[in-house]
Amino acid sequence: MALSEKFVRTQLKRFKPLFTVSKLETARRGQDKLGELMSMTCKKEVRTESVAFERFEAVWAVPKDETRDGVMLYLHGGGYCCGDFAYAKGVASNFAQKCGIRVFAPAYRLAPEHKFPAALDDALEAYRYLLRTGHPATQIVLAGESAGGGLLYSLCLRLKEEDLPLPCGLIAISPWTDLTSTGASYDFNAKVDISMTQKRLQFYADQYTDDKKNPLVSPLFADLRGMPPSLIFVGGDEIMLDDSRLLHEKLHASGCESELVIAEGLWHAYIMYQLKERQRDYEGMNHFLTYVLPPARKLRWMRLDNAAKIYPAARRRTWTNAFRLSATLTEKVDVEILQSALDVTARRFPSISVRLCTGFFWYYLEELSHAPEIRSEMSYPLENMRDSDLKTCAFRVLVYENRIASEFFHSITDGNGGLIFLKSLVAEYLHQKYDMEIPTTHGVFDRLAEPTEEEMEDSFLKYSGDLAMSRKEPDSFQITGTKEPTGFLHNLTFLTSVEAVRKAAKEHGVSITNFIVAAMMQAVMEIQEEQSANTKKRKPVRILIPVNLRKIFPSKTLRNFALYFTPEIHPGMGTYTFDEICKSLQHQMGFEVTPQRMRARITKNVNSEKMKIVKIMPLFVKNFVMKMVFNAVGERKSCFTFSNLGAVQLPEEMKPYISRFGVVLSPQSTSPYNTSAISYGDTLAINFIRNTQEPTLEAHFHDVMRRLGIRMKVESNDQALPSNQ
Repeated sequence: MALSEKFVRTQLKRFKPLFTVSKLETARRGQDKLGELMSMTCKKEVRTESVAFERFEAVWAVPKDETRDGVMLYLHGGGYCCGDFAYAKGVASNFAQKCGIRVFAPAYRLAPEHKFPAALDDALEAYRYLLRTGHPATQIVLAGESAGGGLLYSLCLRLKEEDLPLPCGLIAISPWTDLTSTGASYDFNAKVDISMTQKRLQFYADQYTDDKKNPLVSPLFADLRGMPPSLIFVGGDEIMLDDSRLLHEKLHASGCESELVIAEGLWHAYIMYQLKERQRDYEGMNHFLTYVLPPARKLRWMRLDNAAKIYPAARRRTWTNAFRLSATLTEKVDVEILQSALDVTARRFPSISVRLCTGFFWYYLEELSHAPEIRSEMSYPLENMRDSDLKTCAFRVLVYENRIASEFFHSITDGNGGLIFLKSLVAEYLHQKYDMEIPTTHGVFDRLAEPTEEEMEDSFLKYSGDLAMSRKEPDSFQITGTKEPTGFLHNLTFLTSVEAVRKAAKEHGVSITNFIVAAMMQAVMEIQEEQSANTKKRKPVRILIPVNLRKIFPSKTLRNFALYFTPEIHPGMGTYTFDEICKSLQHQMGFEVTPQRMRARITKNVNSEKMKIVKIMPLFVKNFVMKMVFNAVGERKSCFTFSNLGAVQLPEEMKPYISRFGVVLSPQSTSPYNTSAISYGDTLAINFIRNTQEPTLEAHFHDVMRRLGIRMKVESNDQALPSNQ
């Protein structure tokens, strides 16, 4: 919010008699109110988060449009006596917005309660914190105004004493570098300075220390050799002009780089007012940051992980292998705040916020420079992602009233990574809307942390072994139906009690997942019995169940890291009771889902990718071959997929704001169904999606569950039923 020089000058003249004679508490309140105003003007463009130290608080201010790597450690002004957390937050937000850089601002302890060297000790602790949290000194710029401008030089002197690395650059705004007030400008500017008096400065200096000539108090008297490059701004009319001018001259005499900008006719710390006539000073500041900081990081690109390579090749004009995760809040979603939250979250997840790119030998993923726009809900979930969509952004976020939904092309992540993304997005939304702090537990990631290499690794390659296992499997029975001519997807969800299903599963000696799969197998068997009276002609009933390999191997990847097993029962061998299906499932899972067999499955897939002929084969040939293989065997080995993401865990702070989670898989390309489940609290949501008109599987499954004593509520996007998640 830029103001005119004339307006600010008038206001400063009006208030100068007040703030130059006001009590310390009044001055403190006024400065903190100014900080609150700055925070409000930057709220839509900057997100903030507090950090608690033993002796003081600090704040991170991160711009929505973060245009450069590195961090600014900002030391605020206020004569070492004014400027609490509210002011630190305000100035940090201001510079984060103007410079497109993360700003860390400590609200250091103030005099007279905490005299020298308290402020310097706190500044040093803040600097050590940045080093400790992975910010090298070559990517740290110190900045500050007035007392903070002097303090940053004192901090550099202290860093030299402690033999710690110096920052890469210094930005000082009207720095107070001589607390003895000996510069000639204290006399010749006394009458024209509309913002400060020597009497007021002397009061602040007396509150801070008795040793005003100490170089750590007045760095103008220090040995400044070895200081990083400096950019100094000062008003031509301020009494502290010589604090900057003499400092600049001494830096040059000490062999240091320094640039001095004198704004003729302006007052102390004029930059803080964002004057319309002086916007070029921010341009100069950004040029300086570009000079001292390393070049901006290029957008990441990633090879598709081993499981992801099939999805681009197998997709059709009317079908994309995608999935949806949703969170239903207890109140209507504020789309504007959610967009701001997505801007933050997308930057935290560079392996998910990507677009699909075409190379000569393989597809690859490229990180997005900006988050996509929030969309309104479409006519049905998982509308096809066209090639042009994927080349722009391979995921989307949609809103409908209380619901936030994220839809992911399966090449970028699996259910585990998608759920972490969604929970972190909702956490950021709640943080911005209610200014609440949410701990980074239960899959909520630290919004300010840099992504790790482990998050972006292809864990299939990491955990591949020596022994490969055959992928040969018999074909499964397929459900048929009348295709919807418009491509409409019917989405139906059964809602039931987690405790009721857990109790029933325990009675049959199986897990919740195996209990639901057994009920689905029973339903499919009954469908096949209706369609085929000849027992000998009946095909195996097989359901594909994804296995989260992170529970078997110690991986932290957010990319795909799941295999599957396909348990089966063969109606051609005779009839099965429900208990027999449960026991068979339990034995098959115990045999198949082991580290040894999963590693052998991984190895088989990875070995295929490593073949020399495959490596040098152009992408269009690979696509043709993979599509042929997928069409021949990809969806014929099972009736459909059942993916159970299990119970969603959240930090306690989030729970009151969320009523439900949902998961939807896209239907298969040739078979009509896919199924999934997720639970939150005591609500278990079992989802069926299909591209045919007849609800054959849903009806039989409901009948089986009813016979097992499980009562379920039904929701659907069919007009005759309530809308679904």
